[in-house]
Amino acid sequence: GKLPTWLQGILLRNGPGMHTIGDSQYNHWFDGLALLHSFTFKNGEVYYRSKYLRSDTYNYNIEANRIVVSEFGTMAYPDPCKNIFAKAFSYLSHTIPEFTDNCLINIMKAGGDFYATGETNFIRKINPQTLETFEKVDYNKYVAVNVATSHPHYDSAGNVLNMGTSIVDKGKTKYLLFKIPSSVPEQEKKKSCFKHLEVVCSIPSRSLLQPSYYHSFGITENYIIFIEQPFRLDIVKMATAYIRGVTWASCLAYNKDDKTWFHFIDRKTKKEVSTKFYTDALVFFHHINAYEEDGHIIFDIIAYTDNSLYDMFYLKNLGKDFIKNTKLTSIPICKRFVVPLQFDK
Repeated sequence: GKLPTWLQGILLRNGPGMHTIGDSQYNHWFDGLALLHSFTFKNGEVYYRSKYLRSDTYNYNIEANRIVVSEFGTMAYPDPCKNIFAKAFSYLSHTIPEFTDNCLINIMKAGGDFYATGETNFIRKINPQTLETFEKVDYNKYVAVNVATSHPHYDSAGNVLNMGTSIVDKGKTKYLLFKIPSSVPEQEKKKSCFKHLEVVCSIPSRSLLQPSYYHSFGITENYIIFIEQPFRLDIVKMATAYIRGVTWASCLAYNKDDKTWFHFIDRKTKKEVSTKFYTDALVFFHHINAYEEDGHIIFDIIAYTDNSLYDMFYLKNLGKDFIKNTKLTSIPICKRFVVPLQFDK
């Protein structure tokens, strides 16, 4: 076959690339240092290049020649040669963790610039042509979120819509839908588009100390779809994970006896639809599609009956005995939900 000559442009991809640094190795596939890829299509040919994201995490690890920044499935510890006082101080400073900027999941376009994204409050600006790494942006400086999804959506005007979780801020834990404008006013050209970031809507978490984990959300012409699943992050466990010598991944728990709640945000009124819809417990990571038809919101997700998928990606399970080691107790199922917008109470 041939690449069509009209196919012109650059496809950017992102993912884990380096899992061993010196004598240390990450525990989980999703922990690896971010590797950026670009495929440039030109005159029926394709050119490939790749480059590691030069995050602070990458630089600290390479300089130390070992893993010194914790990731979701790998907890890093201070130099064993340090004295007991330095160790104690390290433990205390990790109680509220400083998250990694190893943005290894996706690429986002915001305000004409491109950013590598992960699931923490940090994103890194990159050059889409050369894959060079530029400044680090902290969402938390513009909106009170501690984590955010790496799968934003774009509206028809090119604005970015994304969601993040605000953990125990002013005594409340909530999910925030926020908008990053596609451009800034002419007189403020030197300012970042993040300075004009706007919180569209907030949804209170059903639990103060155990907010739901989510990897993506849905969008239709008039609604945002947010699924609050019973796969939750235990904040108390996370705050003490470093002291207890366990990973943040171990602070996620699935409650099969709980419900999965659907939240719909009206994009015009910026308010949540007051009726609460729910279904049985499930775990999901990705939305497939969402649209409106005949007064209904219709959305498809890839669902699981437990969280064994995440466990499958520990590197110890990905070797030559993969089939034997993989205890995927739930196979992915495509589920469609059809929700009426008008209904008899």
